[in-house]
Amino acid sequence: MHIGYDARQAFFNKSGLGSYSRNLIQGLSEKFPENEYMLYTTSMNFELFEPAADCIQVKGPEHFMHRIFKSYWRTVSLSQQLLKDDIEIFHGLTHELPYQFPKKQIRSVVTIHDLIFLRLPHMYRLIDRYIYEKRYRYSCETADRVVAVSRQTADDIVEFFNISPDKIDVVYQGCNPMFNTEVPLIEKEILRMKYMLPKSFILYVGTIEERKNLLTLIKAMHYGKIDIPLVVIGKPTPYLNKIIEFIERHSLINIIFCDIVQNQDLPGLYQLADLFVYPSIFEGFGIPILEALYSRVPVITSRSSSMTEVGGDHTLYIDPNNVEEMAAAIKKVLYNRDLQEQMISEGYRYARNFDPDKVAANMIQVYQKVLKNDR
Repeated sequence: MHIGYDARQAFFNKSGLGSYSRNLIQGLSEKFPENEYMLYTTSMNFELFEPAADCIQVKGPEHFMHRIFKSYWRTVSLSQQLLKDDIEIFHGLTHELPYQFPKKQIRSVVTIHDLIFLRLPHMYRLIDRYIYEKRYRYSCETADRVVAVSRQTADDIVEFFNISPDKIDVVYQGCNPMFNTEVPLIEKEILRMKYMLPKSFILYVGTIEERKNLLTLIKAMHYGKIDIPLVVIGKPTPYLNKIIEFIERHSLINIIFCDIVQNQDLPGLYQLADLFVYPSIFEGFGIPILEALYSRVPVITSRSSSMTEVGGDHTLYIDPNNVEEMAAAIKKVLYNRDLQEQMISEGYRYARNFDPDKVAANMIQVYQKVLKNDR
């Protein structure tokens, strides 16, 4: 198969959509090197992603005007480029297909990660909701198959876009294999000194925004008088101001913010943690949950949206808006070593269902289904 990808996020997004793109491309190229994978991107950042497999090619805009108007090339002109390159299947990895897509000549797949902007519209600007809704709906209606990263997202696609369930395949997101590698003790201690971390701590990883619900976690720790430090790793947004206000009002001293963390350091930081808490209100998938399970850390997260799909039976679930329940869950795990060990071992066993080779095999089945389908 000759497969093309909108791969811009793979080269420029350090987390989220970028991680999904990189992990999938890497997994497919390793498990199915007999295929040809063409990565289309407006420009390249090889410090973040440098595919080395012989079966992968990277292509950007060729014409002078396309190099100036990169967004136009990616969203419109790319359709003609795909025809020139004899692409059999084009996969929009991050919600989108180019406009004027040549449906009669090229098969297509689009991955939809979430429709949170429709599920929680008050958290998005009106103009953003309008643009996302138009682009995502077009992609779902145009594509031969729609890939949802969770059953929750699949249900949302049916509900909000009226797409037939028969057109949707659930292919769970994979996790970077680096989280499945035990970091040597000496390297972890170097990381502890590098980021000035305490001996024991609770870990939170995720963008510091309203939906991720960090403030409620901090309130739960304050309410429960939990004095173990909380380490926060994530990009700040204006929502951080509410958190700082609460911290200052209550004179909290055990909250440590690490907003700039190198990707290669994340596995060691997870492995240093006593507990990982992810109190998000809604997720299309929730990759930090999987990263923590791979890293053999007990996990507490919300019993809403896709989190139970990612966390499995031995993650502890809470109401993300219930401060008392969250505090009680944290204490339950911190002070029960037997429970911790069970959550770690069973959580890791469950996480192996998301191994990159399994994700790649499931995606290849989608491609084969697309090629066999007669229009």
